[in-house]
Amino acid sequence: MISIKTKEEIEGIRKSCRLLHNLFEELESFVKEGISTKAIDLYCEEFIKKYGAKSAFLHYEGFPATACVSINEEVIHGIPSKDRVIKGGDLVKVDLGINLNGFYSDSAHSYEVGDVAKNIKKLNKITRESLYLGIDAINSHARLNDIARAIFTHCSKEGYGVVRDYCGHGVGLAVHEEPNVPNYVHPMNNIRLKEGMVIAIEPMITLGTWQVHTLDNDWTVVTDDNSVASHWEHTVAITDNGPEILT
Repeated sequence: MISIKTKEEIEGIRKSCRLLHNLFEELESFVKEGISTKAIDLYCEEFIKKYGAKSAFLHYEGFPATACVSINEEVIHGIPSKDRVIKGGDLVKVDLGINLNGFYSDSAHSYEVGDVAKNIKKLNKITRESLYLGIDAINSHARLNDIARAIFTHCSKEGYGVVRDYCGHGVGLAVHEEPNVPNYVHPMNNIRLKEGMVIAIEPMITLGTWQVHTLDNDWTVVTDDNSVASHWEHTVAITDNGPEILT
C-alpha cells in the first residue's frame, strides 16, 4: 500500500533529508585516495550519532554497515571493509539513509577520485543528469513511467546499460516503501503520482551491460561484464507545487 504523507510527516522527512544532505557535502572532501571503505562507513556512523539520529541501513535485512560503499563495477550494496582501499581513478558510490525520529531519508552520490578516465566521467555526468531529468518529468499528470522514460532515454542514447533488477522506491516512514520506481518503462508499474507521495529516485547506469549479479557475500551487486557503474539518488516529495528534492 502506498503511503500518502501529511504535511507534518513531510516536514519530519525533510529534516532527516537535510541532515543527510549535509553528510554528503562533508563526504565530498573526505572520500579520497588512500582511505578504506570502512573509514567512510565510520565517518557516516559518527556523523549520524552526533545529531541524535540512527542509520537507516544498519541491520536492515541483515546489512552489516551504516553505508553502502561500492567501487567501479560494484553497482550497489558494497559492504565497507578496512581492507578495501580507494585508489586514484575509482568511482566510489556511497548510498545511505538516516532515521531521524522515525522519519527516513535516502540518497546516493558517486564520487570521482583522482584522475578518472574520461568515459567514466561522462557516465557519471549522464547518470546524474538523468536523475534530475526524471525529477523534472514530475507534474500534475505524471506517472511513474514518465520518470522512467526520462532516465532511460537520456542514458540509453549514450549506449549505457540501465540496471533493471533494482530500482527506486517509496520512502519516508520506512526505509523502503511502495511503490517501486524503475528506471525503465514498465507497463505493470505505472501508477499516477499524487500529492503527499515521497519517493526515492535512483538511476543505476553502467558503461556496458544492464545485467548484474550478487557476489557470494549475498549483498554486493556487480555488473556481469565488470563494466563501471554510476549511482545517484534523491528523496523527492510530490507537492501541490510540483516535486521537491528533499535531499
